[in-house]
Amino acid sequence: MTDLILHHYPQSPFAEKARLLLGFKGLSWHSVLIPPVMPKPDLTALTGGYRRTPVLQIGADIYCDTALIARRLEQEKATPALFPEGREAAAAALAQFADQVLFQHAVAINFQPKGLAARFAGMPEEVIKGFVADRQKLFSGGTASRLDTQVALSQWPTLLGRLETQLERNGDYLLGELACIADFAYYHPLWFVASNAAVAEALDGYPAVRAWMQRIADVGHGAHTELSAAEAIGIAQAATPQAVPESTFVSPLGLQVGQAVSVNAVDYGTDPVAGTLVYEDAEQIIIAREDERAGLLHVYFPRFGFALSAA
Repeated sequence: MTDLILHHYPQSPFAEKARLLLGFKGLSWHSVLIPPVMPKPDLTALTGGYRRTPVLQIGADIYCDTALIARRLEQEKATPALFPEGREAAAAALAQFADQVLFQHAVAINFQPKGLAARFAGMPEEVIKGFVADRQKLFSGGTASRLDTQVALSQWPTLLGRLETQLERNGDYLLGELACIADFAYYHPLWFVASNAAVAEALDGYPAVRAWMQRIADVGHGAHTELSAAEAIGIAQAATPQAVPESTFVSPLGLQVGQAVSVNAVDYGTDPVAGTLVYEDAEQIIIAREDERAGLLHVYFPRFGFALSAA
């Protein structure tokens, strides 16, 4: 089975980015809902320990991080293009900035006291404490640190003002007449702010940004059906990982295919995933691992933002 399966939860900003990418490509997909906090036993059966949201599954091939998911969807369907020809570096760089810098500002604005109170209104105190503790652990051990809310609020007008000016002068989208990966990466942190009524005022005074956000939202999520985690694991167990392409790429670390390795994100959610190196190139790393429930899997990671080392 080669259907697209997205492991996600509704409130995740990066999952919203992935859902819109699927809609932009006009792709049908299956939705597997995962917990927003650890433990996530069904997800980690597929990833080997990677815990961030979302994860894309295609049979026994598991794709981690939306930067790599976008490239996989580009392979699935070339048009409309997420990485416009001749502007690939600009699109990727803008997306990286938004996924890191703009996202951290959005999180800090959301997690100020009034934002937390609104987001968790009516929930039991133990649920709130559990979420906060989980996110503290998520950010421990990596290079990223939680941005102070006052700093985020102070810098927000710069980030939004620049975006407002470009959208006023440059048309409907960031890099041309059609949306691209940069638009979806910029959108999801702002969606996270807009989705919280207690802090959505941070978007007031930016009419071009608001209009652009509506254009992105109108892309939609494509056609999808629900799938259980057990069904997704069964699909992986019954499938065989796709053959990896031939490559002349020379490992900058001197690693060899067939070598035991470990891969982890460097900024946050740094839980390592162990396996056997089966492929690497300038954009991605693929390792093989076996799980007693899911069988033989290939797990894919983007090279940028992740550390690869000999086990």
